[in-house]
Amino acid sequence: MGTKLSSSVREQVEKGVAILKQGGVIAFPTDTVYGLGAGIAISTAVERVYRIKKRPRNMALPLLLADLSQLDKIAVLIPTSARLLAEKFWPGPLTLVLLKSDSVPDIVSGGNRTIAVRIPAHPIPTTLARGLGTAIIGTSANLSGQPSALTAEEARAQLGDKVDLIIDSDCPGGKESTIVDLSGETPVILRLGALSIETLRQICPDITVKGG
Repeated sequence: MGTKLSSSVREQVEKGVAILKQGGVIAFPTDTVYGLGAGIAISTAVERVYRIKKRPRNMALPLLLADLSQLDKIAVLIPTSARLLAEKFWPGPLTLVLLKSDSVPDIVSGGNRTIAVRIPAHPIPTTLARGLGTAIIGTSANLSGQPSALTAEEARAQLGDKVDLIIDSDCPGGKESTIVDLSGETPVILRLGALSIETLRQICPDITVKGG
């Protein structure tokens, strides 16, 4: 999707950035499904995301970045395979699980030492993260266990008035991202999604599928 936003959508995004800076929670389209977001540094906002989704606190919240420069701020000991995958498939439907830096609060990672992160191929979440100056939470905008929302209307039907803003714009995806864990010795696919194992093996020949 191109980087140009209509004036009406740009106004919504600017409002979204302001809400995130104030510790609010918003829903927004991505290149896969609608996302539910907050700033990672504001614990009360992160807690609201867990409550809104009815998500267990030990389940980490995935993060969205504006660009690669934000990656080194939130992850450490990033392996070469992760950088190769990021260069090839970001922006896009690939989520990488990496060791988190101390700058990421434990509430975001569910108390785990890893984080899940990607750069979406959609101008709205990347503009939000750039405007906020940090990674943003990008979990799916739905109640835990329910279908992922693909439109503002579907997000509103599940989340109602529990969020401060739902940005209404195009969400061209539908298939969730493929998740690859790169925190161990070898890359492991935790969830197959928009990217196939054959596609990933072109960059990471030793990649395996969890349980496979």
